[in-house]
Amino acid sequence: MDIIIDDFGVSLGKKSERLIIRKKSEVVQETPLFDISQITITSSGVSISTDVIQECMERGIQINFLTFNGQPYAQISSPNLTGTVMTRREQLAAYNDKRGVELTREIIKGKIKNQQNVLKYFARHRKETQPEVYRQIYDGISKMENHIKELFQQDANKIDDIRPQFLSIEGRAADTYWEMVGVIFADKQDFKGREHRGAQDPVNSALNYGYGMLYSQVWGALVLAGLDPFAGFMHVDRPGKPSLVLDVTEEFRQQVVDRVVIAIIQKGTEIEIKDGKLTDTTRKTLIEKFKERLESVETFDGKRFTLKSIIQKQARHIATFLRGESKYKAFVGKW
Repeated sequence: MDIIIDDFGVSLGKKSERLIIRKKSEVVQETPLFDISQITITSSGVSISTDVIQECMERGIQINFLTFNGQPYAQISSPNLTGTVMTRREQLAAYNDKRGVELTREIIKGKIKNQQNVLKYFARHRKETQPEVYRQIYDGISKMENHIKELFQQDANKIDDIRPQFLSIEGRAADTYWEMVGVIFADKQDFKGREHRGAQDPVNSALNYGYGMLYSQVWGALVLAGLDPFAGFMHVDRPGKPSLVLDVTEEFRQQVVDRVVIAIIQKGTEIEIKDGKLTDTTRKTLIEKFKERLESVETFDGKRFTLKSIIQKQARHIATFLRGESKYKAFVGKW
């Protein structure tokens, strides 16, 4: 279970083996600590006791802190949950050999495939009702398929030698994808394209908020798999930049976040902005929907798992791939 705290003035304490959440001295929730997988705090004015922090670290429960617009600014995780030294040695070595190229290619392929499947998901009921829109979306999907083919025509012995080509392909596919998302919105929502940090329009604000929550999920999964969150491949190294978190997040953005935001708008739910920020009502709606999506079930490796579990499994698959024990195959969600 994920605990998300989004109210000002809430305090988190511990009693026996239970997390106690209070507001104005009144207990509003009690949860056994063994049921909690992580705690995410998205509001200001929240207090947390050192007893809770110590208990969470002993149990491997990560604590995440997000700004009002969903940008992570801190994480607390146990220094003892670092996996094997061998995993990190191989992760660093892979930067200078073929493994970094193969992993990056597979992540980008998975991202584009998931973008295509999200478009197919929202196009499927338009074949009869809006045939022109349906054809336009599938033209975009076909164009993106060519980008996947181009991806596999590129090769190098290390990621630094091919990153610009990979990112060019990924960027052109993304341009087509967001253009088609705008077609899906049609007259329901004014959407001029994807913007990242600092965006104040409803769609991009909701997307950025969701990506922040997904980012925390991925970070926790990578740490538990024994990987270094800062040693990525697709994203370049910079001080304080968790490149591997950003890499793996790319594989899940579409199925976890984009699909939720597009569905909310399609159903007529207004994404409210006040003073350049998502309103409390909108944030609560998004949190609820993102949690539901993470707990939804997808087929993976021939079995049924929640999306949250798939993120954890993919982190472990990256670790085994880097150690040379298996191949890595990107997760592609259904449509």
